[in-house]
Amino acid sequence: MTQSDFAVPVADRHFEDYVPGRTYEYGSVTVTEAEIVEFARRFDPQTMHTEPEAAARGAFGGLIASGWHTAAMTMRMLADGWLTATQSLASPGVDELRWIKPVRPGDTLRIRVTTVSAERSRSKPDRGLVRSFVEVLNQRDEVVMSMIGMVLIRCRTLPP
Repeated sequence: MTQSDFAVPVADRHFEDYVPGRTYEYGSVTVTEAEIVEFARRFDPQTMHTEPEAAARGAFGGLIASGWHTAAMTMRMLADGWLTATQSLASPGVDELRWIKPVRPGDTLRIRVTTVSAERSRSKPDRGLVRSFVEVLNQRDEVVMSMIGMVLIRCRTLPP
């Protein structure tokens, strides 16, 4: 079941607020052709991302966003809604990053984030590692990307 939001605002979230099994949805980013081309020319210069006419003749039948562009938009939605604004320490990385369906100009994306696990660090008890399953959905509720994200988050309290 998807929650409307955490019990505390993003600025006050700590490790203890990320409860395994809870799911949240955030974001609304509409992708434009100009953004797709601009990102790809700079970071992923393949014709399926940079040349609308050539892309129309290619395997996807039209221009598609780079998967890295989709990942960057996902990070923005995570930062704006799910990720604590003040207590996030860093991320050791992501696992199982999958680009499932192409993202096209005009698509509107949102994220669905489920906390998979939250484990307090034994060596540094002022923080914990939160693992989350992140799905990126388009306006047709199709999953276009998924990943398992990890983030270290400062704890509100220290254990006794």
